[in-house]
Amino acid sequence: MTLLANLLWIVFGGFVLAIEYWIGGLFLCVTVVGIPFGMQAFKLGSFALLPFGKQLRDRPASGVGGLLQLVLNIVWLVFIGLPIAMTHITAAIACAISIIGIPFAIQHVKMVPLALLPFGKDWKEAP
Repeated sequence: MTLLANLLWIVFGGFVLAIEYWIGGLFLCVTVVGIPFGMQAFKLGSFALLPFGKQLRDRPASGVGGLLQLVLNIVWLVFIGLPIAMTHITAAIACAISIIGIPFAIQHVKMVPLALLPFGKDWKEAP
């Protein structure tokens, strides 16, 4: 079922969404300062390509790494995260209009926390 859902997701916009994230990541990687943000965009793109069957999880961070994650998440949230999250929310509302689109709406809602604060988050295959 996960395979079928991922295939439908790719056909009905998941591929375009992933390409957008990857192109954004390439533009962010142009400068040295933008490389961490570009890497997160690549991560978001790979998650957006095949989101069914995956669960988000927080990676534990402490000390300097935790402070760096906080700073990077704040910068990401202000400049990049809010527009991406609003796009996912808008897409979720559009998908939820039909019964067939409800699983896709759920996946868009699942991507909102990752789009808002991607540093320190990862995903794993759902059991």
